[in-house]
Amino acid sequence: MRQSFEDIYARAIERGGLERDPAQEGVLGEFTRIAKGLSAQTPAKRGWFSRGKEPEALEGLYLWGGVGRGKSMLMDLFFDNIDIEGKRRVHFHAFMQDVHRGIAEARKTGVDDAIKPVADDIADGLRLLCFDEIQIGDITDAMIVGRLFERLFAGGVTIVATSNRVPDDLYKDGLNRKLFLPFIALLKDRMRVVELASPRDWRQDRIAGSDLYFHPANAEARAAMDALWERLSGGDGAPLELEVSGHGVTLPRYSAGVGRAGFWELCGKALGAADYLAIAEHVRVLMLEDIPRLGSENYNEAKRFVTLIDALYEAKTRLIASAADLPERLYIEGSGSFEFERTASRLREMQSADWAA
Repeated sequence: MRQSFEDIYARAIERGGLERDPAQEGVLGEFTRIAKGLSAQTPAKRGWFSRGKEPEALEGLYLWGGVGRGKSMLMDLFFDNIDIEGKRRVHFHAFMQDVHRGIAEARKTGVDDAIKPVADDIADGLRLLCFDEIQIGDITDAMIVGRLFERLFAGGVTIVATSNRVPDDLYKDGLNRKLFLPFIALLKDRMRVVELASPRDWRQDRIAGSDLYFHPANAEARAAMDALWERLSGGDGAPLELEVSGHGVTLPRYSAGVGRAGFWELCGKALGAADYLAIAEHVRVLMLEDIPRLGSENYNEAKRFVTLIDALYEAKTRLIASAADLPERLYIEGSGSFEFERTASRLREMQSADWAA
C-alpha cells in the first residue's frame, strides 16, 4: 500500500463508491498502521521463507460494531489495496469449516495434536489473515479457536477481523464458557480492539425506498433482484456452508452479510428449524427467489417456508423476495391455509422500511 488508507478511502468517496462517514474515518488509521508495518516486513529482510526464527506478528485489529456500519467494506478496501504476498480474506464460519475438515484428516494420521498441523499449514507463507464476522456459536469451535489463534500468532500471521460483538461478548452464556475466556484474553492482547460506532446502518440505507417483494416472479422481478444484489454485495458471492447438528446446510450465494437462494434450494430440501435458525443467524439480509403458490401439492415445502419465515422474523433478518403472487394469495386453500395467514402477515410486516431497525 503506497498511499495511506485515508487517501484510498477519500478517493473511493470521490469516485462515488462511498459516502463520507466520520465514524469510519476514525478507524482508518488502524488500517494504515498495519499496512505500513507489513510493508516494512519484506520477506528479504525477515527471512520469511527461510528456516530461521518465525517472524513476530504485528498487533492486529478487531473491528466491532452494529450490523451495516461498514466493517466488512473497510476490511475489503484494506485487503484489496495492500500490496503484499501471503494474504488471505475469508468469512470466519467458512474458515472454521475448513479447519474442522483439516482436523478430521489429521486425526486419520494418528497425530496426538491434530490442531497443530492444521494451523501450521494455514500459517505457511501467510502474513495477513482477514476474518469477516467472527462469532462463536458452539462448544466445538470455542475449544478450537484458542489453540488455533495461538499457533497463527506464533507463525507470524497478522490478523484483522470484524465482528458484531465486542470480544467479551463472544460465546456469551455458552457451555463451559470459562474454558473460552483465555481466547478472549489472547484476542485483547494480540489485537487492538476498536469499535466502529457509526449511527448509520448503511445496508438499510441502500435499500431504503426500494421494493422488497416482487411479484409475479418473472424476468422483471429477476432483474430487480439482481440490481439489489449488486447494490448490497457488489455482485460478488460464494456458497456459504454451515454445519448444523452434524450435517451441512448450504446457502448458494453469500457476500458481506447478504445471502441469496431460490425457494426450492431452501424449502425443497429436508431442512428444519435449526437449519433455518442457523441461516438467519449468519445473514443480515436474505434474498429468496421464485416462491411458488402453495397448497396441498407442495404441503411439506410450504411448512418449511413457514418455519423459514418464522426464523428470519425472530432474528430480525431482512427479507427480499420474489414470488408468484401477493403474500395473501400464496396459500389460499387446502390444509394449512388458515395457519399461513400469520406467515402472510409477517411477510407484509417485514417489508416495512423500519421493520429491522
